[in-house]
Amino acid sequence: MAHLLAVIAGGNFSTLAVLAAEALRKAAQRDKHRLDIEIRLGGQVQSPLAASELDSAEAVLLIGEGDHEDSRFGSLRRSVVSLEEVLNDPHAVLRRGLSAAATPTPTPTPTPVPASGPLRIVGITSCPTGIAHTFMAAEAVQQGGMALGHAVRIETQGSVGARDTLTADEIKAADLVIIAADTQVELSRFVGKRLYQSGTKAAIGGGAAFITQALAEATVYGADQAGSDSTETLSEQVAHLKAERRGQMSGPYRHLMTGVSFMLPFVVAGGLLIAVAFALGGIYAYDDAHAGTLAHALFQIGAKGAFTLMVPALAGYIAFSIADRPGIAPGMIGGVMASTLGAGFLGGIVAGFIAGYSVAWMNRSIRLHRNLEGLKPVLILPVLGTLITGLLMIYVVGGPVAEILAALTAWLKSMQASSAIVLGLIIGAMMAFDMGGPVNKAAYAFSTALISSEVYGPMAAAMAAGMVPPLALALACRLFPDRFTTDEREAGKAAAVLGLAFITEGAIPFAARDPLRVIPSLMVGAAVTGAIVMSVGSEQRVPHGGVFVLPIPNAVTHLGGYVAALVVGTIVSAVLLRVLKKPV
Repeated sequence: MAHLLAVIAGGNFSTLAVLAAEALRKAAQRDKHRLDIEIRLGGQVQSPLAASELDSAEAVLLIGEGDHEDSRFGSLRRSVVSLEEVLNDPHAVLRRGLSAAATPTPTPTPTPVPASGPLRIVGITSCPTGIAHTFMAAEAVQQGGMALGHAVRIETQGSVGARDTLTADEIKAADLVIIAADTQVELSRFVGKRLYQSGTKAAIGGGAAFITQALAEATVYGADQAGSDSTETLSEQVAHLKAERRGQMSGPYRHLMTGVSFMLPFVVAGGLLIAVAFALGGIYAYDDAHAGTLAHALFQIGAKGAFTLMVPALAGYIAFSIADRPGIAPGMIGGVMASTLGAGFLGGIVAGFIAGYSVAWMNRSIRLHRNLEGLKPVLILPVLGTLITGLLMIYVVGGPVAEILAALTAWLKSMQASSAIVLGLIIGAMMAFDMGGPVNKAAYAFSTALISSEVYGPMAAAMAAGMVPPLALALACRLFPDRFTTDEREAGKAAAVLGLAFITEGAIPFAARDPLRVIPSLMVGAAVTGAIVMSVGSEQRVPHGGVFVLPIPNAVTHLGGYVAALVVGTIVSAVLLRVLKKPV
């Protein structure tokens, strides 16, 4: 029987760290090895290794990215692995630890700060909804910069637009540009600067480690956009492509989320104005009999103004995410064609990807003299991209997608109690699964997009279920304080406010510390809420705002059932937290 140590650095909010620890423990028990595990999350250390354990151990596994404090292991054999490797095959990771080289591993030295002194770092953070992850990433990078002695300025591109906007002088003086974004960010300001791109999760997971990695891997951005023939070597081009791909957390998903983030303001504005119109003029405010009234005018603005632009905005900014500014016009025009052909939001998504990828391909393939290069973004690419997208929408894509959307809409509108409950269960569980991550965003994007097809039930289920996780944790901290640490009980107060505002991310710190008990508890309560909302036939025209949109007449129908579903789901999750979590 061997004695191994493992140090898992999972960042501030990583659920993977604890899952990896459980997988290693089970693997070690099965192979009959002794394994002592230390977990480091967001500056906190769980089960710190004792000096006696360090003395008797034969090797140490350094897992994940971050500070393992490996200087304390002296000449102990080391094996460095990723969290993904542990989750994929923990037995193989243990074998690697046991077969590590017998020669002592030299203690790594930290990357020194350049002799010229602290660096000047600027950056941008952004997420699809522009609320939680945007500012969490910004704060993590700023704190990491302070810890390393660097001067950091971050521009946040959130739901209310850009804040702390970087000036031209700040960008010019910067030694490094960091982009931590889950949506497409305009990068033309940073041509010629050393730039590093990643998603917000990497930044949130550990600001200091993130900056250290950025310093090591940043490349000069946009040498081929400076208006002259590119003089990059092949290796430089490959480095730039790797940097761009690293910034894309998952190609098509990232592009879709960019489109959704730009579409949201149109949905919110249109939905609220339509709700107010119904409040003032009744459910038939749109009828010509009400022409000239304020209610009729508000309906026209909301339905025929904002909602008309939803699909073009979705398609246009999917194309923008793929092909930058030359893709916007073909994408938006393709979105208009999708609406005209009855293909709705599904057609808009297809049009956006067709426009984006076709324009990106033409941009790479068409080579002109540098004196004519300026014609590509304003003439050649928009015209050819629009032509390709429009023809494909009319002759190939539009008809079949319109039939699919019509069938989906008819099925959703005709759902009976049982099928509605199942859909509500699925949406609710997805909203609580990763609390702002890809699964959550997929359910939210699906529900939001259906508003353009006048299907409002899934949106009600999504928002109600999305409020459950932070509200349930706030309630559990209040009712069962012995299950939470002092810090968690303090965080529970903030979680209550975040939950009321439909910011599911307020539950992330709790889930990161105890994912195996917290996440299932939250998923069950959220699924119950989603099922009840769908079963009572509640509908919601506004895709955000939490409880603060409930007083608006007709924004949410069957309001009593909606509120009851929210309360029941919150209580269910709170009780499960009491049952599953161990006393502190």
